[in-house]
Amino acid sequence: MTGADNARWHLPSGSTAGGGFGVAVTDAVEGWQHTSLRVAELAPGGSLDLDTAEEELVVVPLRGSVTLQVCGSEPIRLDGRATVFDGPSDTAYLPRRRTITLWDNGTGARVALCGARAATDRQPRRIAASEARAELRGAGVASREVRAFGLPPVLDADAILVCEVLTPAGNWSSWPPHKHDEDRPGEESELEEIYYFEVRSTDPRGTDPVGYQRVYGTTDRPIDVLAEVRSGDVVLVPHGWHGPAMAAPDADLYYLNVMAGPGSERAWLICDDPAHAWVREGWTDDAVDPRLPFSSDGGADDE
Repeated sequence: MTGADNARWHLPSGSTAGGGFGVAVTDAVEGWQHTSLRVAELAPGGSLDLDTAEEELVVVPLRGSVTLQVCGSEPIRLDGRATVFDGPSDTAYLPRRRTITLWDNGTGARVALCGARAATDRQPRRIAASEARAELRGAGVASREVRAFGLPPVLDADAILVCEVLTPAGNWSSWPPHKHDEDRPGEESELEEIYYFEVRSTDPRGTDPVGYQRVYGTTDRPIDVLAEVRSGDVVLVPHGWHGPAMAAPDADLYYLNVMAGPGSERAWLICDDPAHAWVREGWTDDAVDPRLPFSSDGGADDE
């Protein structure tokens, strides 16, 4: 547990900037094949032009509100949020081979463009925030909130799988550790995964908020990541067990997951690490953290 592979798979904020994006993870990264993530900062009233090429995209406003003009379709307005901790946002699905203009609706915006190579054509679609109700998973200190707007059955897509997870300060997420790096029909999918992080201090003094991410492998396929993460950081998971994602006691943790793989079935099927799978048994007795779900007033609920 040394973090020997951090330099390759932990991408600190700003380290992948390029092409007008603050984060730009593509197949230009050695060993990365199926997914992409670009994060753009738009000034008030600013705009961005792009071509989806051979990728399908899920557009996720992280901060602010945006409108998309898709060639051949009506404009799609996404009513966003002040921050990722202020409740869910509308999102949008964009098919491959489309020209897009994206513009800010007036106050400035940060928007994530989650991509995966696609082999079929679909129509653009707005996914209202209300279509993917918050799922409260785990229990006790393993409680977290999942917003599954880019997973079945909410979104029908060719290959891409997207969700966002929020973990209250002091809790563990992505627990028990799990993997999805083998094609075993009905049991496990082969998917690479991107984690994009944002962290918010719960300390009124405004201390530097951090979280932590662990990825580890097997004897046959080793990987060793133990990374301290801050807002704008990315951790790539090409294979192996991943978890926990840990929220420090004084900081709430958010991550956006982007997944896809070579299999013909679009499914998120996981295998728990047998050494830790037993923790699920205790969840029937433990209550879900009362701070969840995160509310639209800028904090975790206290009720």
